[in-house]
Amino acid sequence: MSTPLPVLSLLETRVLGVLAEKQRTVPDSYPLTLNSLVSGCNQKTSRNPVLELTESQVQAAIDSLKGYSLVAETSGGRAFRYEHNVDRVLRIPSQSVILLTVLMLRGPQTAGELRIACDRMHNFADISSVEGFLNELAERQAGALVVKLARLPGARESRWAHLLSGAPAEEVAGPGSASSDGAAYTANDVSLGEVAALKANVARLETEVASLKALLGRVCSELGISSSETN
Repeated sequence: MSTPLPVLSLLETRVLGVLAEKQRTVPDSYPLTLNSLVSGCNQKTSRNPVLELTESQVQAAIDSLKGYSLVAETSGGRAFRYEHNVDRVLRIPSQSVILLTVLMLRGPQTAGELRIACDRMHNFADISSVEGFLNELAERQAGALVVKLARLPGARESRWAHLLSGAPAEEVAGPGSASSDGAAYTANDVSLGEVAALKANVARLETEVASLKALLGRVCSELGISSSETN
């Protein structure tokens, strides 16, 4: 690419990841409608973190990604549909797109975990094949798209993370909760993804509060009372 890719938000990587995933897992429904895209973003399985995004939040992420040419809008039938342009914009092979897709949707993974998680989209011959594509993404001349994280104490393998949202937060092992690979974390260790998810929930709650205030104002107006009297 001639220009560096901007740092994407969690919502943007979730939308991008869902589009890339559904292209291969449900090709008959692709490109996706806004409703299908929202459902894919809010899945409770194969997602980390689990989010509860509204249509307006997903639409805002789509509009932002369209500005980077990472998402294209097509018209057909009764609704607009959306497709990704990850491979063309980043100029990477489909296998690399699939690895980025899983990292965007599930967070940091080992090469072995990636091979299993990618199975519905592409059958990598072995872990070495996965590592080969990861190394290419990490050593990409136009800018690294993944990074190999430091191995955590007690972990047998290092995990990989995508760099589309910037450098991942460093994780520190401690006497706290256990991770999926057996490493422990303190309660104070919060990932960038978790912070972004909290911000998304705060934004959703603020929107709901604003709607309730507007509703309260209309009710008070109809009853002929000041809304300040209800506070």
